[in-house]
Amino acid sequence: MPLEALLRGVWVWRWRVLLGAALLYGAGAALVLAWPRSFVAQAVVAPAETTGIATSALLAPMPIMGGGLLDSRPSGNFAVYLDALRAPEAAAMLARETELLAHLTEQRGAGPLGALRRALGLRLEADLDDAQAWLERNLATTQGIATVTFTLALAHREREAALDALIRLHAHAEAKVRADIAGMARRRIATIEAMLAGERDALLRAQLYELLGQQQRAALVVAADEAVAARLVSAPAVGLRPALPNRPLLLVLLALAVPLAAAGAAFALMLLRGEAPRPRPEVSPPTVPLTAWHGAGAD
Repeated sequence: MPLEALLRGVWVWRWRVLLGAALLYGAGAALVLAWPRSFVAQAVVAPAETTGIATSALLAPMPIMGGGLLDSRPSGNFAVYLDALRAPEAAAMLARETELLAHLTEQRGAGPLGALRRALGLRLEADLDDAQAWLERNLATTQGIATVTFTLALAHREREAALDALIRLHAHAEAKVRADIAGMARRRIATIEAMLAGERDALLRAQLYELLGQQQRAALVVAADEAVAARLVSAPAVGLRPALPNRPLLLVLLALAVPLAAAGAAFALMLLRGEAPRPRPEVSPPTVPLTAWHGAGAD
């Protein structure tokens, strides 16, 4: 079917297309307005710059050659910190210290899906797998465009719960890195001290004492500094109004997409029919013969 015939057919069906677009937009707008909204707690973090053991490779001097300057991925202790935010241990911590499981259980039992689960006899109580899925779905880490800072964003239905969960996640990930570094330093110190107890060579003992001093310095810094992996650039905060979903943006996008969808459906229907609808012929008023007018005038 030629394009001209398709366009003519859409023009013939213009009122039907507009009606379908209006109905589709109304249904989509109702879904957008009825969708539950969530508060978003945010914090800005950066790799710590305290000592060599805590400095991320993003901020450390790097060689020009080798692609290091072009690699903006986090590494070192800061990379461990970012992964610890979504680890199963973090989900277990939230389930243990907050009301996350009760919140998820309430969500699973609400609405039509909750009624369907009860009718089918499905599980309603949330478990650690549900907490892990919720954490992976609602926690976002976004790197700055021109900086090495990362924005942590956590969405939750309740404002206070969103802020509390983000604070706990940051503390958990920082404590994870701190415990790993402190444990490694303690093990190295114990090993070096055991070697010193049986070493009699003065040169080797001097080298071991130097290594021992480095590990003791590392343990001291980890115990004294408050930021080992990530330093807070902006403390966790949450807005006064819910931010997700962005209703104005969704309504605008829906207003742009619905007419295209309605027109595409009309095109597809005409292609399936194999012919475009034709406009109705215009009905002209009946004509009176000229002889009839002459006859009327003669009378």
